[in-house]
Amino acid sequence: MIDARHENGVRMIDDDLLQALAEIVVSRSTDHGFHRPTWTREALAKALHRKTGVRVSVSTIARMLDLLGARYGRPRPIVVCPWSARRKASRVREILNVVENLAADEVAFYEDEVDLHLNPKIGSDWMMPGQQRLVVTPGKNQKRYLAGALAVGKTDLHYVASERKNSALFIALLRLLCRCHQQARRIHLILDNFSIHSSKAVQRFLKEHGDLFQLHFLPPYSPEHNKIERLWLDLHANVTRNHSCPTIDRLMAEVRYYMRRRAHAMRRIRQRAKRAA
Repeated sequence: MIDARHENGVRMIDDDLLQALAEIVVSRSTDHGFHRPTWTREALAKALHRKTGVRVSVSTIARMLDLLGARYGRPRPIVVCPWSARRKASRVREILNVVENLAADEVAFYEDEVDLHLNPKIGSDWMMPGQQRLVVTPGKNQKRYLAGALAVGKTDLHYVASERKNSALFIALLRLLCRCHQQARRIHLILDNFSIHSSKAVQRFLKEHGDLFQLHFLPPYSPEHNKIERLWLDLHANVTRNHSCPTIDRLMAEVRYYMRRRAHAMRRIRQRAKRAA
């Protein structure tokens, strides 16, 4: 038997063609004249032909996507910050400067709230061929809320829970920080612009405590700069997504167990660092 693959002609898939496909994938299909708002392999093949003049099959597009390491997933919805890029960058630099120049008697935390629903968050999971995993929902939803504070450097974690997402929840977290950091001259909080963070009740509480607390508000719609957001994603992935808790109390017990484990792991890391120093 003779290997005749050398007679197949010039190999179509080269680095230039892969780069062209990568540029198409990161753009929107509507930018290329398609009415469908999401890419299909057929549409990618047509767009690649228009861009390069090279016509490839749908199966070749699939192999090229695999070579690029592209994945088929769900986009993340965002709201664009209304500030100019310059103003946003300036505010972020100010906050980073505070974090990087903390005095020995100061502490800094990323603060945020998270919603917890009895109706499970549905997420991807492994299943056998021809089967679809079922997630039982209670029907009538119930909610609880956590307010959390994650130390800069991820060495400390505090949280409180409530049935309502209001100023009282935020103040309860501030009181907890007061008790846990009695030696701190100042407690910095990096947080978003949610209304409960600047309500009249919160302003009165802050005034009662002098300059103990200093709030640093992030630019609007900038969750990527609040490090505790990653913790909430982990909480959903490990507890609330596809959960089977029949009651909100059971779900909250699971949430508290997970949060205690994370806080304990952070304390161990902090203690090891102190011993090493």
